[in-house]
Amino acid sequence: MFTSIEGRAVVVTGGTRGIGKGIASVFARSGARVLITGRDHGAGKAAAAEIGAAFVTADVASKADCERVAAAAHEALGGIDVLCANAGIFPSARLADMTEDDIDAVLGTNLKGTILTVQACLPLLKASGRGRVILTSSITGPITGFPGWTHYGASKAGQLGFLRTAAIELARDDITVNAVLPGNIMTEGLAGMGEDYVAGMTAAIPMRKLGSVADIGYAALFFATDEAAYITGQTIVVDGGQVLPESPDAVS
Repeated sequence: MFTSIEGRAVVVTGGTRGIGKGIASVFARSGARVLITGRDHGAGKAAAAEIGAAFVTADVASKADCERVAAAAHEALGGIDVLCANAGIFPSARLADMTEDDIDAVLGTNLKGTILTVQACLPLLKASGRGRVILTSSITGPITGFPGWTHYGASKAGQLGFLRTAAIELARDDITVNAVLPGNIMTEGLAGMGEDYVAGMTAAIPMRKLGSVADIGYAALFFATDEAAYITGQTIVVDGGQVLPESPDAVS
């Protein structure tokens, strides 16, 4: 049985919907004190009330906003024991049609935002004495590819490059840095991609079902436990076996 994380201070960026909200909900149900962030104030307040969390409006692509998140965590939670750097966007654009603004938006939120968030929260994570940084990456980029997501895949692969060196630098402060790599998880965003996309993805998964946001939340929760204190610079793929088949025939 794992040691309880009850009472620990947890920040989840992009925690107002989808995977982020699922992660925040798992931590809150486990007794943690949670602060979520997001760009939509209305959605954030509603999600915070539902979860039982604090909320601060923030865009992780902004250094000033990331610093404000750290300040809000200090005020609302008294510090940060666990930082779940989850905020991310995934607009689709084919490489031939992709604009500079498209690239900047995705890399700014997904990669730059991850770095700025960790950087801003470092003093509080160091003060914790048991700091945990948990990134939400993806199978797309580090392991697989999908048309329309070259910029997204690059950002998610970039997160893992950041993770490995950050894990080395922060180890001396007893801060671990790990990542969860979700496959296709049923969220509002994925549902919005249409029934054909959802059906096609489901058919490619050996377990014949999409994951839930709680599946990602529990993987993140593991990295936050005392029992995972000697694990750093590592990743967990949570995808129902999606990356395993050599061809569609393997799951037919």
